[in-house]
Amino acid sequence: MNVAFINPFLESILNVLNTMAQLEAKAGRPMIKTDDMARGDVTGVIGMTSPQVKGSLAITFSEQAILDICKRMLGEESAGVDATVTDLVGEITNIVTGGAKRILADKGYEFDLAIPTVVVGKDHKIIHKFLGPKVIVPFATDAGEFFVEICFEDARRG
Repeated sequence: MNVAFINPFLESILNVLNTMAQLEAKAGRPMIKTDDMARGDVTGVIGMTSPQVKGSLAITFSEQAILDICKRMLGEESAGVDATVTDLVGEITNIVTGGAKRILADKGYEFDLAIPTVVVGKDHKIIHKFLGPKVIVPFATDAGEFFVEICFEDARRG
């Protein structure tokens, strides 16, 4: 996978958490993911298509991390993953993808975005509906861990 498609999403998630949650995140080493298991408890997934490529982004948060991010961003504490938390995960997924879309537009890629979906629960699966490699990047924060998964394939495949 072209790193030109990965870095805009990583840059965007760091910017969103820094500006909206006053939270610093440190990226770990990117890896190719070979299974569908989520590494966290709550996942936002969004699809994207362009004439050149199609793909999806998934952001998976540990419960601890997303509850802290929710408190930082909304000023309210949640006892667990509730509707407010899942709405926030969907919104973060949307904002991060929008930020990456702007960066990629400067490189000549015009994307259409789907509506994000949110999956909740221990040991849930993340299904990327594309044939490209799945790259996963772990992130560490004071709030806990989260993971960004990116999967792209050439849209011109026949």
